[in-house]
Amino acid sequence: MTAPTPARLLAAHVQGALGGGPFPAPGGWTHMGAVICDASFHARRKYRSTVRPRLLRLQEWWPDATTVRGFRARLATEDLAVAMDFNSPRRVATARAITDLLSVRGVDTREDLHAWLDHRTNRAALRTVKGVGPKTVDYIGNLVGRSQVAVDVHLRTFAANAGVPGLPYEQLRAAYEEAAALLGHEPGGMEHAVWRFTSHAG
Repeated sequence: MTAPTPARLLAAHVQGALGGGPFPAPGGWTHMGAVICDASFHARRKYRSTVRPRLLRLQEWWPDATTVRGFRARLATEDLAVAMDFNSPRRVATARAITDLLSVRGVDTREDLHAWLDHRTNRAALRTVKGVGPKTVDYIGNLVGRSQVAVDVHLRTFAANAGVPGLPYEQLRAAYEEAAALLGHEPGGMEHAVWRFTSHAG
């Protein structure tokens, strides 16, 4: 008897743990300052209670940072650590580096970034920023309305519980994408449902 594939194991676990959906994808942000800061500051933080309120406040305080150009202008005159209320020079440096890269590449709006991420070379360029790995690149895609799977510790925990431990990042992402296709879900919506379930997000 042939053993079930990782995708089928994940699909069965999604059905058993989360039901049949639907699983709407999160909308992300239209404010590019929020997109960049979400990608730079969210890791290992409680998202709903710690990160999201700061991103909402940033949009209120820096309404002109809705584009990369506007956000970069703010960074030139104001302290992002103060605006985000995070004393994290490493994360601030990541946000600045992402901003500079996108600016140099002519990416200014959410729509620009959504289209720019279609190209493998552009995704590879983002990976050159210190602090940006494959998960962050996929996560940025979701923040601008793409439907992608960004594999983090919560998705790895869910996969291990499904009997799929230890796969490399790209293989596990592909297994989640195949599981979503088997179940008829959008990858980003199913990923977000798994993340909420495993992280106990409210």
